[in-house]
Amino acid sequence: MLKPRCFSSSMCRRSADEPAPKPPPPIDDSTSALDYKRRTTLQHRPPPLPAMDLRPRTAEEAVTNILYNTPPPSLQPFKKHVLNCLVQNEPGVLSRVSGILAGRGFNIDSLVVCRTEIRDLSRMCIVLRGQDGVIEQARRQLEDLVPVWAVLDYTDTHCIERELLLVKVSILGPEYVEEQLQGGPTHEPRRSISSSLALSAEHNAEKLEREMTLVQNFERGARPEQEAQVPPPLTPTQALHLRSDNLNAVSVLSSQFGGRIVDVSENSVIVEMCGKTSRVEAFLALLKPFGILEAARTGLMVMPRTPIARAPESSDEAEDGAGVDASLLPPG
Repeated sequence: MLKPRCFSSSMCRRSADEPAPKPPPPIDDSTSALDYKRRTTLQHRPPPLPAMDLRPRTAEEAVTNILYNTPPPSLQPFKKHVLNCLVQNEPGVLSRVSGILAGRGFNIDSLVVCRTEIRDLSRMCIVLRGQDGVIEQARRQLEDLVPVWAVLDYTDTHCIERELLLVKVSILGPEYVEEQLQGGPTHEPRRSISSSLALSAEHNAEKLEREMTLVQNFERGARPEQEAQVPPPLTPTQALHLRSDNLNAVSVLSSQFGGRIVDVSENSVIVEMCGKTSRVEAFLALLKPFGILEAARTGLMVMPRTPIARAPESSDEAEDGAGVDASLLPPG
């Protein structure tokens, strides 16, 4: 029988000395999460209830039972809840989780999902509003899904909360925001500043004519009418100073909130800012007078704080007694 030929000495040496390379281990699937929940939760199911022979009830007894055993409406307040889902990294998990929440009538405020440092594990952060009891029912229903490993409620946990914001702000001033919004994807005003200056000049000419007419009517004894004042036209230098001042103000405001300008164009700038949800909303409220053209937010991401172990402190009485000299105390 002929032996297979080796085309190089290194291949012959590796086949003789070292074993053949093994294929990579297979990726786990959703059944791993199901096995984990079987080992941890499904083993401790309570025994079934014993069967009881009940006599037939009358209509009066049934109505009384319904009236007195109907639970009253819940008076719990609606508040924000943060759920952290650890799910299997496979297709269709997001649609199944969002379908469960949509079926129960929840409106998701924000949802952030991404892979973790583990290849087969993804972390999903969901922010929604509701009552504590209803949210707990939804959490348990999510945890029963096959590709979900666990669902944690971080509502009352000390966490680090962060949200990323990208906002495009106009530097032409609030007067040109409407024209920029209708100017297309470049946010260039339909009417440029030079044409605006020409239009202002035309308004001034019309105003001069109206003033001459008012003077003639006043000389004839007619009462002059109140005319709206038209601002004087801006020169190109004044328009450049206006852009520079608005850009300066946006830059200073961004630095106060820990943000930075990541893009500068002729008519607008893009600002990047990361912080809590309340801080992001406050930053947007302060940018609104400049004119917000576009805004994009990533949603809330949370991670629980790690508790710090502290040494046991001695009692205050022992410290006070050790620091006071009895000879210095007054008699009695």
